[in-house]
Amino acid sequence: MLAGLAAAGRLAGAGWRLARADALLPRELRPLYPPALERMSRLAGLFAGPASRRGRPGERLARSLEGMGPVAIKLGQLLSTRADIFGAEFAQDLARLKDRLDPFPLAIARREIAASLGRPVETLFPELGPPVAAASLAQAHEARLHDGRRVAVKVLRPGIERQVEVDARVMNLAAGLAERFAPDAKRLEPRTLAASVIESVRRELDLRLEAAGADELRAVMALDGYMSAPIVVWEGVGRRVLTLEWARGIPLSDPASLEAPGLDRQALATGLIRAFLAQALDHGVFHADLHEGNLFVSAPDRIEAVDFGIVGRLGPDERRYLAEILWGFLQRDYDRVARIHFEAGYVPARHAVGDFAQALRAVGEPIFGRTARDVPMSRVLIQLFEITGQFDMHLRPELVLLQKTMMTAEGVARSIWPDLDIWTAADPVVRRWMARELSPAARLNRLGEQAGRVLSRLSKLAETPPAPPAPERREASAAVILAAAALVSALAALVVAVSAL
Repeated sequence: MLAGLAAAGRLAGAGWRLARADALLPRELRPLYPPALERMSRLAGLFAGPASRRGRPGERLARSLEGMGPVAIKLGQLLSTRADIFGAEFAQDLARLKDRLDPFPLAIARREIAASLGRPVETLFPELGPPVAAASLAQAHEARLHDGRRVAVKVLRPGIERQVEVDARVMNLAAGLAERFAPDAKRLEPRTLAASVIESVRRELDLRLEAAGADELRAVMALDGYMSAPIVVWEGVGRRVLTLEWARGIPLSDPASLEAPGLDRQALATGLIRAFLAQALDHGVFHADLHEGNLFVSAPDRIEAVDFGIVGRLGPDERRYLAEILWGFLQRDYDRVARIHFEAGYVPARHAVGDFAQALRAVGEPIFGRTARDVPMSRVLIQLFEITGQFDMHLRPELVLLQKTMMTAEGVARSIWPDLDIWTAADPVVRRWMARELSPAARLNRLGEQAGRVLSRLSKLAETPPAPPAPERREASAAVILAAAALVSALAALVVAVSAL
């Protein structure tokens, strides 16, 4: 009861903070609002206070979000990657939320490190400097190991776990209100979306899990070469502390990073898109927080990622659906894209495949082959949202991280190279996946594996002593097993023969 009242008070406080700063529906953007939003902006403006006169809309929103907790800050980080939607100035004003928040003192960081690792700081880090970056959940320090290696030490903010739980209650309350009072929001499954976001933030609060994610993704990235990750220093890992070798390059959040001598911005943007798709499609595991504060770049086109607190995963079916949808768009085969959506259950069966294909064509054709600079993404997103409404498409919980990461990665790539053609960047990774996974040999291999599993189950059934059957049933069971064995043998021979071609 008390927790619910506290969440309601915090939610009301957040709304009041945004209204006082004129950061929710800022007056500067009223000419762009539809009539209903324009009226709401004027109404909200009646509550604006002195804070509403300090700075641009993005600056006011950044200050407001910073005071509202880690989950709100992460929302600001996502918005800051989409300069193509909200404008370059607005995105730049929000960029400070990525890694330039107020740090906590070095003395507190030393205390946290010693408590988490169970040893004095000096036994591992003879040198530990002041914070070099501070984000919503943690901050990073430069340090040296006894062997001279330069490392980054990430330390969680004191009391952050309690703050996240408070934010979780507020977010759940807001989601419930949206589901009840905003009919158009129901398709987005607000409660499910909130639960997914909260779960991912909670996982970030155990830096031992992040160390494992960093180690896994470093191995995955090495297979493709589009992106790399620092080595984990395991003796410097605890629940609240993570140590990685120092990342090479300049953080992409530094405006000077893209002006570095010898940097190939087009190759850099292309590599970022291909890195994300290769991780998701080829390996089913991907870095799910690819904003500029987590990416370091160096000439000519090297990308090194940090902050592995959020790792996304895709099962075989989701990977196949994603690849076939992307391939259909690359081939401009909208009927195929539509059929995959129906097969995956993304669109209810009561709708017509042809109608959905027509809607997809209306989105795809105007942007196909055009560079990022020429595509008005705000209009495309509005059109996509309208289509999802027309065809009763609901949020898919298993795809939340994928969709969020795709949006972030594409936004960052556009900021690096505005003339990027997203489809051209994606083509070789998707083409490689299709050639490997949908070839006749691959299909036969999967069929052989399925037949093997069937035979294994049949064998187990045969080994289990059943109630004494009639003689003819015993003969029938033996005949079934022999037939299955013959089928598997034939399939195996066919797979070997095809593979040898």
